[in-house]
Amino acid sequence: MLYYENKAKKSGFNLIAGVDEVGRGPLAGPVVACAVILKKKRFKNRIDDSKKLSHKKRVKAFNEILEHSFVGMGIVSEVIIDSLNILEATQLAMHRAIVDLARKLKRQRKKQRVPFKKICVLIDGGFFSKAIPFDFINIIGGDSKSKSIASASIVAKVTRDRIMDIYDRIYPEYGFSRHKGYATQQHILAINKFGPSVIHRKTFHPIGCL
Repeated sequence: MLYYENKAKKSGFNLIAGVDEVGRGPLAGPVVACAVILKKKRFKNRIDDSKKLSHKKRVKAFNEILEHSFVGMGIVSEVIIDSLNILEATQLAMHRAIVDLARKLKRQRKKQRVPFKKICVLIDGGFFSKAIPFDFINIIGGDSKSKSIASASIVAKVTRDRIMDIYDRIYPEYGFSRHKGYATQQHILAINKFGPSVIHRKTFHPIGCL
């Protein structure tokens, strides 16, 4: 899963960042994006598309990635999702993650003289319109093809799941810790019974029809 990273390095880039997001489909909660630059190639835990890993394996990989990577995060709330649209909100989250990563690299460079002028950003998915200060490559299905993107998908997934676990304690009637805001039958029944909460996306079907 290092084909794209190695190809970018052969093209002259000295740092390769993988970017992915989670949370486009749920009826509630934020969309979360992550940008990751790996400090090593080999990991003890399996690094793959987060959807292919169990919760336990994701958490173990998450901890190892944080220990051996530069990580930037971007979170966009349900309020902004409703004010824009999910595509624009997703791109904004990715942009925030890349900017956050760049800031951390800048601080690290002052400490350890880490070069980051030649960064290539590998982005999971297709079209990306938000202006970023680096060259980037879109990779369809990148979370299964690039270790950097897969790492970003794991960090984004675990981070968002933990956010939804917090919301579950605030709004226990919806069961957010179980479905993470996705449109399960249990979730739809809760919405019909209690109405949408503050963190529900008001423009998403079927909430927008209530």
